[in-house]
Amino acid sequence: MNDPQSRPTFAEALKVWFKIGCLSFGGPAGQIALMHRILVDEKKWVEEPRFLHALNFCMLLPGPEAQQLATYIGWLMHGVRGGLAAGILFVLPGAVVMLGLSLLYALGQGVPLIEGALFGIKAAVLVIVVEALIRIGKRGLKTRLLMGIAALAFIGIFFLALPFPLIVIAAALTGFLVARASPGALGIKGDEPTVPLRPDRWRQAATASGIGLVAWWAPVAIAALALGPSHVLVDIGTFFSKLAVVSFGGAYALLAYMAQEAVDTQGWMTAAEMVDGLGLAETTPGPLILVTQFVGFLAGFREAAPFTPVMAGVLASIMATWVTYTASMLWIFAGAPFVEQLRSNRRLSGALAAITAAVVGVILNLTIWFALHVLFGDVTEQRTGILRWYTFDPMAIDLRVVALAAIAALLAFRFHRGLVEIVLIMAALGIVVRYLL
Repeated sequence: MNDPQSRPTFAEALKVWFKIGCLSFGGPAGQIALMHRILVDEKKWVEEPRFLHALNFCMLLPGPEAQQLATYIGWLMHGVRGGLAAGILFVLPGAVVMLGLSLLYALGQGVPLIEGALFGIKAAVLVIVVEALIRIGKRGLKTRLLMGIAALAFIGIFFLALPFPLIVIAAALTGFLVARASPGALGIKGDEPTVPLRPDRWRQAATASGIGLVAWWAPVAIAALALGPSHVLVDIGTFFSKLAVVSFGGAYALLAYMAQEAVDTQGWMTAAEMVDGLGLAETTPGPLILVTQFVGFLAGFREAAPFTPVMAGVLASIMATWVTYTASMLWIFAGAPFVEQLRSNRRLSGALAAITAAVVGVILNLTIWFALHVLFGDVTEQRTGILRWYTFDPMAIDLRVVALAAIAALLAFRFHRGLVEIVLIMAALGIVVRYLL
């Protein structure tokens, strides 16, 4: 950190973290840029190298990297209470907004104004996912081997329906093994020098892990004891806990797995509703992965017993948010004492590079899956042996969505407008189309 005299008091930090939480629109890139401007440039609470070091550490972990970056910097400034405050305040404003939007969505179906806005948002979501695919592809596919990993990941998840966790593990193992013998094949340079490790790192990691695991799983255990192991709250807690462990590569990679599991396996929602949820998450502050809250709300709302639908939806959304972000913060508090070692480990860097490449293939799968459901509506999954593919009627293409998607693409790629602005413009155009056509 900077000179102790320049460090903020805990009260000053709380105000800034709340401000960042309220203004953190635009996905991870925008959120990280916002934190850099406030914490490094304006407040000068963190030096540039330390900020980038923290970002590198967070990129190694599963979970939303921007929220984890806030947690880590909070921990650097004020210890555990600082990390908790930063991580919670980064998520809380967006979570409150997302809960309100989820409630409005569930109760407002059939209202032309709301349905028109969501119709336009679908087109925006399709373009946003394509933009994410291009951005992450440019960053992650630096060598032929990485391109091959991406291609195999796409084939595995799209045509073979392999589980996302299996793809992550296979990619990580490949990168880990290749990094020692041929790091250049993964775009990795030599090991970086390290500073001496903290002598109490194992004790701190063990304490954080113990407390974090109890906090993480306690609500799931309480729900299982009170409502039974087959209740939807337990299913939500277990499902999103599993996602929290394998959520490498950012929100768009996780969405591919979550969308197909929530729609095809769990049956909590339709593909169109999943697209709506992503569109709503793009308009809120905080991590994009707050879409998990939307999924949890609809699942609880529709399997409400013994609660009312609204109460069940609220409880389910809280459960989804709790297990997702408690796990995310656990990785920070347990791993922070080892940050220098993690940053300089060549094999770990190789595993991360391979995972990032696999994520590109997974996001390509998500892009195609979204495009089919947004443009054609009625899409059927077909299987022959181990192969899986989708069938649809080409004549059923919705030309209104095509036109709106073309406008969204112009806004994104030609005029470089922000995500929130694109979503709001497309929502307004969707209302116009709904009433005129």
